[in-house]
Amino acid sequence: MNEVRIKLIKKEEVAEGTMAFHFEKPEGFEFQAGQFADFTLINPPEADAEGNRRAFSFVHSPDEGDLMFTTRMRDSAFKRVLKNLSVGAELKMDGPYGSYVLHKTESTPAVFLIGGIGITPVRSIISDATYRKLPHKITLFYSNKTPEDTAFLEDFNRFAKENSNLTFVPVMTRSTEEEWQGERGHINAEMIKKYVPDAHTPIYYISGPKAMVATMREILTDLKVNEDNIRTEQFSGY
Repeated sequence: MNEVRIKLIKKEEVAEGTMAFHFEKPEGFEFQAGQFADFTLINPPEADAEGNRRAFSFVHSPDEGDLMFTTRMRDSAFKRVLKNLSVGAELKMDGPYGSYVLHKTESTPAVFLIGGIGITPVRSIISDATYRKLPHKITLFYSNKTPEDTAFLEDFNRFAKENSNLTFVPVMTRSTEEEWQGERGHINAEMIKKYVPDAHTPIYYISGPKAMVATMREILTDLKVNEDNIRTEQFSGY
């Protein structure tokens, strides 16, 4: 698709330091759950060396009506301008791009190993699988520091209730036992094997910070997972 202008219809905080931006979907625009687009600010009041263009994954699935992306709000010119956009303001969008989408073979399970803002394409994929009642067995490990840091925690709890094929494993790295009754610490081989007994058979999807992606790859290699069954998406700089 050629570059189009899209209009902001809503912005909201979805976790501590993380904001979601909702845009009208252009007529005829189609994408696959898990894909992304490039978004460009139009005549921003300030800019820096990083430029006015960023790639963001679509967080909503194709059936959810609007286009949404989510980002950590660090102090860059792009993020400051984005945060201050008024409802009705426009961005340029170029896309969709990317192949980080759910595999077609329904009998092969999917396991997602996700850190922080790396969740954005995965929310789209799992929302889509739930809406379309796909038969894929899906296990989502989602690591954050605390529940307050965890974007879309309620959404995934809801998807897990609606989708009997989905196992949701939220993991907190900095919560105490009193603060969080679920899995704590870092995702490791033992945790994966606890929820995925036949650990070498699924297709694995990893997304998150660069170091986390590298660590998960090492763990999967130790678990004798075939390299062809590992798909990654790195989120650096946010």
